[in-house]
Order: sequence, then C-alpha cells, then structure tokens
Amino acid sequence: MLKMLKHQVNVLESVATSSFSAWRGCLMITAASQPEQALVLYDIEACPYCRRVREALTALHLDADIRPCPKGGRLFRPEAEALGGKQQFPLFHDLNTGAVLYESAAIIDYLFRQYGRGSVPRYYQSRPWQPVLGSMGSGASELRGMSAREARRPEQGLHLWSFEGSPFSRLVRERLCELEIPYTLHNLGKEHWTEFGPARQRIKPGPYRPIPGGKRDAFFQKHDRVQVPYLEDPNTGAELFESARILAYLQQTYG
Repeated sequence: MLKMLKHQVNVLESVATSSFSAWRGCLMITAASQPEQALVLYDIEACPYCRRVREALTALHLDADIRPCPKGGRLFRPEAEALGGKQQFPLFHDLNTGAVLYESAAIIDYLFRQYGRGSVPRYYQSRPWQPVLGSMGSGASELRGMSAREARRPEQGLHLWSFEGSPFSRLVRERLCELEIPYTLHNLGKEHWTEFGPARQRIKPGPYRPIPGGKRDAFFQKHDRVQVPYLEDPNTGAELFESARILAYLQQTYG
C-alpha cells in the first residue's frame, strides 16, 4: 500500500516536471525518417539540458540509443570522455554523419536541420528562463535519474517506447539511468492534439485510431493500443506495460 502511494506521489511529481517544461516533447511536429544508423545520446535523465534534447527527439519522432551517464556512473562516462574529450552532458553522436556535439542548443539545431529539414520551431528554441524552469522541473522529481545505483548489467540493451513529456515514462527512464542500463528509446509522440487523453479513450470521441502508416499505427497494429511506457527486454523476453510493473521488474532483475 505504501509502495503504491509513493508511486502515485512520484507520478504527480513527474507531472510537475512536465509542466515546468511546458509539456514540450509530447506532440510530434515532423515525422523525420529514421537514419540508417542509430543516433546516440550520452544522457543524464534529470539534467534539464539533456531533457531539451530528448524533447526535440520526440518532436521529430526520432529514435535514439541512450547511454546513461548518471553522476558516479562508471559504465558510459569514460566512453563519452574518450569520444568528446570531456565528461559533459548531453553528448550527441550521429554515426551517419560523424557529428559529435555538446550543448543542447547546438544539438537541437542540428537535429531539426539535419532530420527535420528546417530551422528550430519557436516552441523548441532556447529562452533565457529555460535553465531555471528546467532545474525546477528536475527538483520537482526529487532529482531522480541523476545519480548512479549499484546494478547488474544486461548483456543486451533494452527497448523502451516512450515520449519525453509522458510522466509515467519519465519514471522508467529515471530508473534506467540510475541503473546505467542502455536502451533504445523509441519515440511515440502524439501525432495530433485529439490524441491527448488516456490510452483507451482520447479527446476525440469514438474508438482510437492512429494516423495510418505511422509509428503509432504500427504499434497499435501489434498491441491493439498505444500506451507508454512499454518495455521489452531481449535478455529475458519480458514485455511490459505500466510504469509500476516495469519499475518492479527492473529492480528485481537488475537492481
């Protein structure tokens, strides 16, 4: 009972984090074509600058290989330093072009120009007050996803279907970061404002039907719903919906 109550409190905290970020990273703006080789992001979930990059990835419907680098982490921080020359995050690596970039504004500009084929939309441009609000958002979630925990290492990376503004998905990403578990982030940003609402009943009346041919449609065809977070672990064969179930699984399997 207490564990479930704590989980609900954490959900409300995560809602506050999304609110401080003005709910960016919920709606797909441009459905960019997924590049041949994975985009790699060395990331700290609780870092407000990393969050802005993940928001842009959702807006572009782009997937990415996330290599968590929490404070005190020992798995990917040395790799990031060898690649870029310093332990500063976010660090972005595009294997398709060879680009290696620090600084969230530079990464966001690169993503929209390279894959969105245009300039950064106004909603995603840098503003002087964003660092303050971003830090308040991280504080609202008690800085979860900032520091490393002891964990067992999976042989293969996990797969997480998510979108940045989802409060429930954030709880899972926080734990994956703390455990330093690499994962492929499959972005399932909402494709239209009428898709906002619970998984089985959106704002638009009637049965939910995603836009045909898109990523959400492909997910719907497989699972008969579009709901995040959804986790697949190729190491065990586990396939899980619901943040509370996923967190319990991660703790039992890797914590």
